[in-house]
Amino acid sequence: MNQVRQYGQYESGSEAERVTRTVLSELGCHLTGDERADLARSLPTEAAARLVGGAPAERPLTAAAFVRDVAARMDGATEATARWDVSSVLCVVAETADTELVNRVIGALPPGYALLFGRAELARAA
Repeated sequence: MNQVRQYGQYESGSEAERVTRTVLSELGCHLTGDERADLARSLPTEAAARLVGGAPAERPLTAAAFVRDVAARMDGATEATARWDVSSVLCVVAETADTELVNRVIGALPPGYALLFGRAELARAA
């Protein structure tokens, strides 16, 4: 949580923890299969539990819809603040996990998520 607190410039550890719980819980619902399990193994125990704790969604959300969902789950959040929160958590995840795994995770999600992980969005081959 300390990495998220520093990266997102949150005033308190409890705020960083709340943001991390919300973002990882939501991500876990939209990430399935090996990518979800492998990402969970790369995270600290509490963060991994949040990632795998929810039931998978019927279909993954676009990146913009994901941010809106996170905003809806946090009191007082706007889409702009939720985008900051999501990126703060996912950029730390990208620094924690190995590059190949992060690329697989991004590839398993709809287009637009790379930016949330602090990566350039690469065009997919046709």
